Amino acid sequence: MSKPRKRGRDIDGVVLLDKPQGLSSNDLLQKVKRLYQANKAGHTGALDPLATGMLPICLGEATKFSQFLLDADKRYRVTAKLGERTDTSDAEGEVVEVREVKCGLDEILAALPHFRGDLQQVPTMFSALKHQGKPLYEYARAGISVEREARPITIFELTFIDYQAPFLTLEVHCSKGTYIRTLVDDLGEYLGCGAHVTVLRRSAVADYPAQAMVTLETLQQLAEQQDLTLLDQHLLAADSAVANLAKIELNEEQTRAIGFGQRLRFDNPQQLQGQVRLYSYQQHFLGVAEVDENNVIHPKRLITQHQQ
Repeated sequence: MSKPRKRGRDIDGVVLLDKPQGLSSNDLLQKVKRLYQANKAGHTGALDPLATGMLPICLGEATKFSQFLLDADKRYRVTAKLGERTDTSDAEGEVVEVREVKCGLDEILAALPHFRGDLQQVPTMFSALKHQGKPLYEYARAGISVEREARPITIFELTFIDYQAPFLTLEVHCSKGTYIRTLVDDLGEYLGCGAHVTVLRRSAVADYPAQAMVTLETLQQLAEQQDLTLLDQHLLAADSAVANLAKIELNEEQTRAIGFGQRLRFDNPQQLQGQVRLYSYQQHFLGVAEVDENNVIHPKRLITQHQQ
């Protein structure tokens, strides 16, 4: 019996898409997948249609490590309009409250320290978080409000950039799970005037360089030349998604054992524990494993080595 034909090619890596405004993350994922003719693709956490900026898209075996990027720190530049609240906390929603902006720059600067550090944030109803199998935004669009638990987040940096009343621009360095819309709404309530997001751009995910981003328009132009190698030049290696993990290089015998999914005891002079990157004796990326307190490597997410 013949094997079913694959619908795409075995191409592995990460595309740092510079997301345009107005399109959903999933729409862009499908477009990039088609352009690369990839058999598998996944993104690393959705950006709102209003937002622009860095959207890492994983192709092929790199999709196994998308969770690491979902869990990574992010950086944003956000512009908020003071004096108006909307039902979505951004400019795409309906204005639900208008208040006079009585605060000045001094009050704004004094408020910012209250939103730095470890916080508890209640996610917006207009989010993709699931309740009984359905995303919250579906309930919100139906006019239904669901009780949400506050979640721990960390705002590492909240930096003032500009204030041209009523528009306030900030830079945010935050942990996973942070809703910038909610942060802006909470700040607006603290200032007593309300606020919502008008412009949002994600400038960084993990340690990926902003200069490595590529626009959808550029990818489309390259695809029109019908030379896939031109597109592939914009692919970052699959192991870039886990670049912050410690690295272990295996010898030939260890490489073979890990390839069979076997646990492996090893000399551990660095006293490594937790998740690590594994590489073969030929310097090929093998995947992610966990090292326990007994210096045993437990394979967790190994990549499939494509047959050439």
